[in-house]
Amino acid sequence: MATSVETAAEHERILREIESTDTNCIGPTLRSVYDGREHGLFVEELDVRIRNHDREIEKMCNHHFQGFVDSITELLKVRGEAQKLKSQVTETNRHLQDEGKELMASMEELQKCRVQQRNIASTIDKLTHCLPVLDMYSRLQEQMRAKRYYPALRTLEQLELTCLPRAGEYRFCSIMAENIPKLRTQIRDTAMTQLRDFLESIRKHSDKIERPPSNRLRFSARWTVPSPLNRGP
Repeated sequence: MATSVETAAEHERILREIESTDTNCIGPTLRSVYDGREHGLFVEELDVRIRNHDREIEKMCNHHFQGFVDSITELLKVRGEAQKLKSQVTETNRHLQDEGKELMASMEELQKCRVQQRNIASTIDKLTHCLPVLDMYSRLQEQMRAKRYYPALRTLEQLELTCLPRAGEYRFCSIMAENIPKLRTQIRDTAMTQLRDFLESIRKHSDKIERPPSNRLRFSARWTVPSPLNRGP
């Protein structure tokens, strides 16, 4: 009787060890069972223990079966909603991509317009400084054609000292600045030539300006005051 109790206790210990031990480490435990004489009894107890676990598993499955079914149903519903959400997200993304392309095109066009605006503003600013130069140079040409040399020299001086420095470094400004000494020399030479021609003309025609002696005598007699001695009684 004592031997059977000890054998049952030993089998229970082995069963618990099998339940709680990794399957890779139960080899020595099973060997100790088969080395003994009661391995047939151990197999019967093992079958009983297996049936008990099967019943517990079945009870647990029956207990959680409805919850499992409900979870699967909810999962299927979630799957359908997820598909709808995915379709909505895809459609929204497509709209966003299309709108983004239009926005990018508008931004590029706006950037081009801003560049053009800056260029126009810069051009207006440059023209504001360049137009007085052109106007002054046109006035100079008119004065030279009209042979107004003194105003032309003053215009040339204003062009050189005021207008060209404000205009900036442009090629036509550089050409004008290089031509200013030549223009000044040309104006002075032309003015001196005309002055000499004028003086030479005066010299040549000076004899025509003088009056003949007879005319001078008549003119003098006409304005002579009579003496009292020449008056009659």
